[in-house]
Amino acid sequence: MTGDKGNKLARALPRTSPDDKLGTKAKLDSGSQKRIGDQLRAMYDELMQQPVPDRFRELLDQLDRKKEGSQ
Repeated sequence: MTGDKGNKLARALPRTSPDDKLGTKAKLDSGSQKRIGDQLRAMYDELMQQPVPDRFRELLDQLDRKKEGSQ
């Protein structure tokens, strides 16, 4: 019985996208874009300063050896 109500409701609701509600595609102003870009760069720079874990280094070495062996 509950499933029937859900199906009727789904058929009754119009299918719209978020863009339909706004009237246009959502856009960020240049100041917001710059702030987001600056924050992403800061986070990425901090990440790049961290050392590569030994386990990852070992895996990369294994891949290099396999690649050299197949050539």
